[in-house]
Amino acid sequence: VQLQASGGGLVQAGGSLRLSCAVSGSILSINTMGWYRQAPGNQRELVATITIGGRTNYADPVKGRFTISRDNDKKMVYLQMNAMRPEDTAVYYCYTDLVEINLRRTNYWGQGTLVTVSS
Repeated sequence: VQLQASGGGLVQAGGSLRLSCAVSGSILSINTMGWYRQAPGNQRELVATITIGGRTNYADPVKGRFTISRDNDKKMVYLQMNAMRPEDTAVYYCYTDLVEINLRRTNYWGQGTLVTVSS
C-alpha cells in the first residue's frame, strides 16, 4: 500500500492551496482518511479527518478555512486550504486507516508535502 501526497508549495498569506493524496495497493476497504501536519520543532498534529461515510472532523485552528473531502472510487483524499496563515506552514501528511486484501487492518502515512505560507 502506498500513499502519494501532492499539491504543496509556497503561497502568500490569505491565499489557497489544495492538497491531494492517492492511495494505491491491495486494498479491500478504506475507512478514515485524514491530514496531519508537523511544523519545525513541533509534534505532528491533526488537521482534519473524514470517515467513509463523509463525517468530518477539524482541528480548531483550521475550522472554517480548510475543507477535507474524499473520492472513494478514486481512493483519493483532498484538503482545500483557504485564507492561509503563516502558522499553517508545515509538512502535511495524509493518513488512512484501511483493510488490506489479506483482511489486515492497519494505518498508513504518506511521505509528506511541504506547505509554506509567507507573510
